[in-house]
This record gives sequence, C-alpha cells and structure tokens, in this order.
Amino acid sequence: ANGYYYSRWIKCIWSSHDLSDMVLIDNYIFNKDVHIQFNSTVGEYVGYTEHGVYNARNWNSNPGQLQQERAELERVCKPNAEIDQSTITDKS
Repeated sequence: ANGYYYSRWIKCIWSSHDLSDMVLIDNYIFNKDVHIQFNSTVGEYVGYTEHGVYNARNWNSNPGQLQQERAELERVCKPNAEIDQSTITDKS
C-alpha cells in the first residue's frame, strides 16, 4: 500500500513462574522500523531515529507519562501473565 504505516506493539516477556524477571517493551513503529521504544528495565523511552530521539526526549521530560508507562508492567503484564500461567498449570 502507498502511504505510511504506523503501529504500536506492546510485549510482556518473562521466563520464571514468580514473574520477577518480567519486562515490558512498548515499541512505536513507523514504516516497519521501531523509532521509539520503552523498556521497563531501562525505565525511559529511547529513540532510534532523529524523530524518535526528539520525541523520546520530550516524553522522558514528562513525569506523568513516564510514571504511567512504568505502571503498565503491574497493571497489564503481571495480571495477564498470572492468568496465562494458571491456565497452563490447570491443563497439565
């Protein structure tokens, strides 16, 4: 398709049952390239393009936005991981 392609992919990644190693990765994608990423281990936005660096700098200077993004690990990832793990455990 002609035009621009924009998407956002949020991933929750973990490998242990206690979820202590869980990481939230929030990718902002433009034309199939990640231009900004939030990684809960880093705790702030990182830009990968000129425009992404500019936006990451602005977003990192907003404490409310950073606090909300950091809270997504507890709000979204961990409850859903617990549901997934209980479903898998109940089946085995």
